[in-house]
Amino acid sequence: MTDVTELERRIAAAFDRMESGLAALSGGGAQPSDAEEAASLREALEAERAVNAQLEARVQAIREKQESLVGTLEAEVGRLRREMHRQEAEVARLKRVNAQLRQNNRALREANRKGVGDAALINTALEAELDALREVRDADRAELDAIIGELRPLVEGGADA
Repeated sequence: MTDVTELERRIAAAFDRMESGLAALSGGGAQPSDAEEAASLREALEAERAVNAQLEARVQAIREKQESLVGTLEAEVGRLRREMHRQEAEVARLKRVNAQLRQNNRALREANRKGVGDAALINTALEAELDALREVRDADRAELDAIIGELRPLVEGGADA
Protein backbone atom coordinates (compact mmCIF):
# COMPACT_ATOMS: atom_id res chain seq x y z
CA MET A 1 0.00 0.00 0.00
CA THR A 2 3.06 2.29 0.23
CA ASP A 3 3.08 2.34 -3.58
CA VAL A 4 -0.52 3.56 -3.58
CA THR A 5 0.29 6.43 -1.21
CA GLU A 6 3.33 7.41 -3.28
CA LEU A 7 1.33 7.33 -6.51
CA GLU A 8 -1.44 9.42 -4.99
CA ARG A 9 1.15 11.99 -3.87
CA ARG A 10 2.64 12.11 -7.36
CA ILE A 11 -0.78 12.55 -8.95
CA ALA A 12 -1.64 15.39 -6.59
CA ALA A 13 1.71 17.10 -7.31
CA ALA A 14 1.11 16.79 -11.07
CA PHE A 15 -2.33 18.35 -10.73
CA ASP A 16 -0.84 21.20 -8.71
CA ARG A 17 1.81 21.81 -11.38
CA MET A 18 -0.83 21.78 -14.11
CA GLU A 19 -3.03 24.18 -12.21
CA SER A 20 -0.21 26.65 -11.69
CA GLY A 21 0.85 26.28 -15.33
CA LEU A 22 -2.64 26.90 -16.62
CA ALA A 23 -3.00 29.93 -14.34
CA ALA A 24 0.23 31.33 -15.75
CA LEU A 25 -0.91 30.69 -19.33
CA SER A 26 -4.27 32.37 -18.88
CA GLY A 27 -2.87 35.31 -16.91
CA GLY A 28 0.12 36.49 -18.92
CA GLY A 29 -0.49 35.27 -22.44
CA ALA A 30 1.21 32.38 -24.10
CA GLN A 31 4.88 32.85 -24.69
CA PRO A 32 7.14 30.22 -26.24
CA SER A 33 8.42 29.09 -22.83
CA ASP A 34 4.85 28.89 -21.53
CA ALA A 35 3.85 26.70 -24.48
CA GLU A 36 6.72 24.35 -23.73
CA GLU A 37 5.73 24.26 -20.06
CA ALA A 38 2.09 23.59 -21.01
CA ALA A 39 3.18 20.71 -23.26
CA SER A 40 5.35 19.40 -20.46
CA LEU A 41 2.44 19.62 -18.05
CA ARG A 42 0.14 17.80 -20.47
CA GLU A 43 2.71 15.02 -20.82
CA ALA A 44 3.02 14.81 -17.04
CA LEU A 45 -0.76 14.69 -16.74
CA GLU A 46 -1.01 11.88 -19.28
CA ALA A 47 1.79 9.99 -17.54
CA GLU A 48 0.05 10.34 -14.20
CA ARG A 49 -3.25 9.24 -15.71
CA ALA A 50 -1.54 6.15 -17.10
CA VAL A 51 -0.01 5.40 -13.71
CA ASN A 52 -3.40 5.93 -12.08
CA ALA A 53 -5.04 3.53 -14.54
CA GLN A 54 -2.36 0.92 -13.83
CA LEU A 55 -2.88 1.39 -10.12
CA GLU A 56 -6.63 0.97 -10.44
CA ALA A 57 -6.10 -2.20 -12.48
CA ARG A 58 -3.76 -3.58 -9.80
CA VAL A 59 -6.24 -2.75 -7.04
CA GLN A 60 -9.02 -4.46 -8.99
CA ALA A 61 -6.85 -7.55 -9.56
CA ILE A 62 -6.01 -7.71 -5.85
CA ARG A 63 -9.69 -7.33 -4.92
CA GLU A 64 -10.70 -10.15 -7.29
CA LYS A 65 -7.94 -12.39 -5.96
CA GLN A 66 -9.06 -11.75 -2.37
CA GLU A 67 -12.69 -12.46 -3.22
CA SER A 68 -11.67 -15.70 -4.91
CA LEU A 69 -9.52 -16.70 -1.95
CA VAL A 70 -12.30 -15.90 0.52
CA GLY A 71 -14.76 -17.97 -1.52
CA THR A 72 -12.34 -20.90 -1.59
CA LEU A 73 -11.73 -20.66 2.13
CA GLU A 74 -15.46 -20.46 2.91
CA ALA A 75 -16.06 -23.60 0.83
CA GLU A 76 -13.22 -25.38 2.65
CA VAL A 77 -14.61 -24.36 6.05
CA GLY A 78 -18.04 -25.67 5.06
CA ARG A 79 -16.55 -28.97 3.91
CA LEU A 80 -14.54 -29.33 7.12
CA ARG A 81 -17.60 -28.58 9.25
CA ARG A 82 -19.61 -31.25 7.45
CA GLU A 83 -16.76 -33.71 7.95
CA MET A 84 -16.52 -32.81 11.63
CA HIS A 85 -20.26 -33.36 12.14
CA ARG A 86 -20.07 -36.70 10.36
CA GLN A 87 -17.14 -37.80 12.53
CA GLU A 88 -18.92 -36.61 15.68
CA ALA A 89 -21.90 -38.78 14.73
CA GLU A 90 -19.57 -41.75 14.22
CA VAL A 91 -18.00 -41.20 17.63
CA ALA A 92 -21.43 -40.95 19.28
CA ARG A 93 -22.49 -44.25 17.71
CA LEU A 94 -19.24 -45.85 18.79
CA LYS A 95 -19.72 -44.66 22.36
CA ARG A 96 -23.30 -45.96 22.42
CA VAL A 97 -22.31 -49.41 21.14
CA ASN A 98 -19.37 -49.62 23.53
CA ALA A 99 -21.63 -48.73 26.46
CA GLN A 100 -23.97 -51.55 25.43
CA LEU A 101 -21.01 -53.91 25.17
CA ARG A 102 -19.81 -52.98 28.66
CA GLN A 103 -23.30 -53.48 30.07
CA ASN A 104 -23.60 -56.92 28.44
CA ASN A 105 -20.15 -57.94 29.68
CA ARG A 106 -21.10 -56.94 33.23
CA ALA A 107 -24.22 -59.08 32.97
CA LEU A 108 -22.14 -62.01 31.67
CA ARG A 109 -19.63 -61.68 34.49
CA GLU A 110 -22.50 -61.60 37.01
CA ALA A 111 -24.09 -64.71 35.46
CA ASN A 112 -20.76 -66.54 35.50
CA ARG A 113 -20.18 -65.59 39.11
CA LYS A 114 -23.58 -67.09 39.98
CA GLY A 115 -22.76 -70.19 37.95
CA VAL A 116 -25.65 -69.61 35.57
CA GLY A 117 -24.75 -69.74 31.90
CA ASP A 118 -27.42 -67.92 29.94
CA ALA A 119 -27.23 -68.64 26.18
CA ALA A 120 -29.38 -65.60 25.32
CA LEU A 121 -27.10 -63.38 27.39
CA ILE A 122 -24.01 -64.80 25.65
CA ASN A 123 -25.68 -64.28 22.26
CA THR A 124 -26.56 -60.67 23.15
CA ALA A 125 -22.98 -60.03 24.30
CA LEU A 126 -21.58 -61.45 21.06
CA GLU A 127 -23.98 -59.31 19.00
CA ALA A 128 -22.95 -56.22 20.95
CA GLU A 129 -19.30 -57.05 20.41
CA LEU A 130 -19.88 -57.46 16.67
CA ASP A 131 -21.72 -54.12 16.59
CA ALA A 132 -18.83 -52.49 18.41
CA LEU A 133 -16.34 -53.95 15.96
CA ARG A 134 -18.44 -52.70 13.03
CA GLU A 135 -18.63 -49.22 14.54
CA VAL A 136 -14.87 -49.17 15.12
CA ARG A 137 -14.35 -50.23 11.50
CA ASP A 138 -16.76 -47.52 10.29
CA ALA A 139 -14.99 -44.90 12.43
CA ASP A 140 -11.62 -46.01 11.07
CA ARG A 141 -12.99 -45.86 7.55
CA ALA A 142 -14.33 -42.35 8.10
CA GLU A 143 -10.94 -41.25 9.41
CA LEU A 144 -9.17 -42.81 6.43
CA ASP A 145 -11.61 -41.13 4.03
CA ALA A 146 -10.85 -37.79 5.67
CA ILE A 147 -7.10 -38.37 5.35
CA ILE A 148 -7.45 -39.43 1.72
CA GLY A 149 -9.60 -36.37 1.05
CA GLU A 150 -6.84 -34.13 2.40
CA LEU A 151 -4.06 -35.97 0.54
CA ARG A 152 -5.85 -36.21 -2.84
CA PRO A 153 -5.23 -32.57 -3.85
CA LEU A 154 -1.56 -32.90 -2.91
CA VAL A 155 -1.13 -36.10 -4.91
CA GLU A 156 -3.03 -34.75 -7.91
CA GLY A 157 -1.03 -31.51 -7.74
CA GLY A 158 2.21 -33.51 -7.68
CA ALA A 159 1.11 -35.57 -10.67
CA ASP A 160 0.43 -32.40 -12.68
CA ALA A 161 3.86 -30.99 -11.87
